[in-house]
Amino acid sequence: MAMKKRVFVFDTTLRDGEQVPGCQLNTVEKIEVAKSLELLGVDIIEAGFPISSPADFNSIVEISKAITEPIICSLSRAVKADIDCAADSLKFAKKKRIHTFISASDIHIKHQFKSTREDILQRAVEAVRLAKRYAEDVEFSAMDAGRADNDYLVRMFEAVIKAGATVINIPDTTGYCLPEEFASKVRYVIENTKGVDRVVVSVHCHNDLGLATANAIAGLQAGARQVECTVNGIGERAGNTSLEETVMILRTRKDIGLDTKINTKQIYQASRLVSRLMRMPVQPNKAIVGKNAFAHSSGIHQHGVLNKRETYEIIDPADVGINSSGILLTARSGRSALRHHLERLGYQLDQDQLDEAYKKFLSLADKKKDVHDDDLLELMGQKIDRKRGIKLELLQVVCGSPVHPMAAVKLRINGKSYSSVGNGNGPVDAAFNAVNDIVKKKVLLEEFLVQAVTRGSDDIGKVHVQISYNDNTYYGYGSDSDIIVASVKAYIDALNKIL
Repeated sequence: MAMKKRVFVFDTTLRDGEQVPGCQLNTVEKIEVAKSLELLGVDIIEAGFPISSPADFNSIVEISKAITEPIICSLSRAVKADIDCAADSLKFAKKKRIHTFISASDIHIKHQFKSTREDILQRAVEAVRLAKRYAEDVEFSAMDAGRADNDYLVRMFEAVIKAGATVINIPDTTGYCLPEEFASKVRYVIENTKGVDRVVVSVHCHNDLGLATANAIAGLQAGARQVECTVNGIGERAGNTSLEETVMILRTRKDIGLDTKINTKQIYQASRLVSRLMRMPVQPNKAIVGKNAFAHSSGIHQHGVLNKRETYEIIDPADVGINSSGILLTARSGRSALRHHLERLGYQLDQDQLDEAYKKFLSLADKKKDVHDDDLLELMGQKIDRKRGIKLELLQVVCGSPVHPMAAVKLRINGKSYSSVGNGNGPVDAAFNAVNDIVKKKVLLEEFLVQAVTRGSDDIGKVHVQISYNDNTYYGYGSDSDIIVASVKAYIDALNKIL
């Protein structure tokens, strides 16, 4: 890949992404994510903000030991203690970068720093000079550049380049800019900053107005060559630029003339890992990695995709690590989708037979949200024993502190009862382990989401789970006033779709 066409991917999932409330990771989990990012092929991993806590400092140290290829980056304010700490956290990094920042917008300078432009400029220069003593690779970010005066930005960037910065970052910290506005700002900085040819220009966009990815792409088209992003677009407030969206935009729209070295077949696995470890479900309609991203229920779309995938899919799902497109059967589906699924089940129908089956299908689909294989088999006259499958007969859990969580589960499977006791990190984990011991299926829990259906302490809880088995994905749903029971019901619902 020619250097002028290359875009460097700076992943900040473990720093900006981890600032989401309730999504903090321990060191072992951070290393697991970092290894996934290395496998994905990111160029830079921003591993944390070490001055913020001893745990964050330790995580950067351990990630530095575990990671070989990507540059490990440590964040610091333009403060001596921060920069000293960042340098110390990188002592084991094979390739290291110190990332220091200070605000550039007048609203931040006046109200957050209670300072002046000249003072902030001097502090930026001093920070870069100090960081340069510790690391050859130094990135400087002009925080809230999206709302900063362009001429002041140019002055600031010229000064830090002279001080030794190797990367200058233009962040739309508050997600304020529109794409053309942000592109114009990036273009202005590149065209007017002396020494800009000696550094990499980076963009870091937030999603407050839903424009983070659009702004990042606009910035790259305007000349930036590093994009700062997170897996699943997670991050402060509404999130950051989505790694998977940015990478696949550049890969799909070859006319842009830019690309990354990301191994896109690892995207889906990285997405699932981050979602699972941070306990932050991916919305179904999320571009690239949402469960509906390659699912089709409209008859017109299904007919097109079955004839030639490219009619309605501009990305091959296999390119991002997803096995295949989903042809879902609903009341909106057409004859092509019905024929596809019936043939998969072994039925070869002529046109008249298909027309007759389609009438029955529509009648059934109007009554159900989704039509599954058992429904189709009954539709074709095959008798299905609805008593077959897995049913929950008993669930008892013991949990609390300092009690180790345990669960006793009794299931009825195809008319026979089976029991087991499981242990786990919590009552849900213990119950799932007991179920797994009974069914003897090696499944991976990829997503677990709890929703309150009603209000109050006696509310009804609804649980959604996503599991994978033999490279296929299955979804389950359960509801109950006891959230543990609802969780097990959802898990069993997903397992029944396997069986």
